[in-house]
Amino acid sequence: MSWVLASPIIIPFATAVLAFLFRAGPEGRWISVLGSAALLAASAILMVEVLDQGVIAAQMGEWAAPFGITLVADLLSAVMVVITGITGLAVSVYALADIEDRKEKLGYHALFQVLLAGVCGAFLTGDIFNLYVWFEVMLIASFGLLILGGQKIQLDGGIKYVTLNLVSTILFLSGVGLLYGMTGTLNMADLHGAVREVENQGLLTVIAVMFMIAFGVKAAVFPLFFWLPASYHTPAISVSAIFAGLLTKVGVYALIRTFTLIFTTDVPYTHTILLWVAGFTMVTGVLGAAAMNDMRRILSFHIVSQIGYMILGLALYTPLAIVGAVFYLVHHIIVKANLFLVAGVAQRIAGSTDLDRIGGLYRYAPFLGLLFLIPAFSLAGFPPLSGFWAKYVLVKASLDAESYIIAAAALVVGLLTIYSMTKIWGYAFWKPHPAGVEPRLSRLSPRDRAALLTPIASLAVLTCIIGFFPEPFVQFAERSAAQLLDPTDYIVAVLGEAAVPAAPTGLAQLEATE
Repeated sequence: MSWVLASPIIIPFATAVLAFLFRAGPEGRWISVLGSAALLAASAILMVEVLDQGVIAAQMGEWAAPFGITLVADLLSAVMVVITGITGLAVSVYALADIEDRKEKLGYHALFQVLLAGVCGAFLTGDIFNLYVWFEVMLIASFGLLILGGQKIQLDGGIKYVTLNLVSTILFLSGVGLLYGMTGTLNMADLHGAVREVENQGLLTVIAVMFMIAFGVKAAVFPLFFWLPASYHTPAISVSAIFAGLLTKVGVYALIRTFTLIFTTDVPYTHTILLWVAGFTMVTGVLGAAAMNDMRRILSFHIVSQIGYMILGLALYTPLAIVGAVFYLVHHIIVKANLFLVAGVAQRIAGSTDLDRIGGLYRYAPFLGLLFLIPAFSLAGFPPLSGFWAKYVLVKASLDAESYIIAAAALVVGLLTIYSMTKIWGYAFWKPHPAGVEPRLSRLSPRDRAALLTPIASLAVLTCIIGFFPEPFVQFAERSAAQLLDPTDYIVAVLGEAAVPAAPTGLAQLEATE
């Protein structure tokens, strides 16, 4: 189990070293592609093991939990690592045509692989201090990718990005210290029982809010999201795509993990805050998108908006709502990364992502138009694509919980998302190009066309598969939600049978308090 759990972390780090050594030639880019493919294979093996055996854990260096470094994978962790592998491979192939030689020589592929290692580490760690460590790995790699090239707009976006994220890091580390002082442990499975023995539950709730803010910055929730639309439109398209797909989702994952496993002693208070945050995040994000006139800025604001749906599932804290949150996570990573990749091709053949300066894409590149419509309709929630099922589950969960206002907000935000996607279609694809340019895909070399369109088409097919055949994916989300709401298997895998608390946990505790 140690190698199965560690390989999704080791492979990207090893690939990063090799890619850096060979960064001066074409070998570096192909090393990155092969490393990403190996990561996907390793994540698939991990998923098979989790499906076969249930929650699996390993103690690094054979130091017994809770004293050593623990890696652990349940269904949610495993699927997030798989999606990381899929997205990483798609973007690494896309980068073959997107990243120029100068950025490759500056270490793009090495930084990209370090970022993937940090993401996988965050998904697989069973220790909250090591979660902080993996956040730092991601911050360093993402900042390097963000400013790669040294343009003024990149440096401006990078400073905004790193400043707020450093504030989040300080808050996170302070919370870790306080939590350790109160419980004497940082192992997540061990914390599940330890927090229930804390005498000062009010202070524990304050610490929970500190973690909520720290992870909220990483996830770009209201009102902590303004760094994202200020920075995500500035780097290379490949960087924007991997950021859009994965970075904020690590923050969402951290919120889901800690507020189902650890901070469940004051659910009516903490999750009510999350419910308000979810509503405002959805609304402010979609309004920001409606006001923008650049494809990447619109898509950046929609990252914020869609994060609100995922937080909504956690905030409602019912089995169906958690199912919706898990399903939405998987769907959104694929769709959002794909939309940024489409924007990159549009920029290459039409000359810009500013909607006032481009047009004619449907007439001269109808295949690209189709590849845009699939993720765009999915993001907006058109049936029967994946976004429809994700939104349907969350709206139904809201109605079942009698949260009618938040259900109405989710529906209105969906309509405004349609408006934004229609705006992109009307300006970029339907109207003629204002400068009379014919944005044909044939302007790209055959090699570049293959590198750019293959990952976009593959992700679009995956979106259609999830949408047209949702049952196995919903069933998987149901099993994931069951593990999150009843973490007994997680605790047993990490600490053994004797560590399972006698008191009710998760949803059972919430029902008991009601």
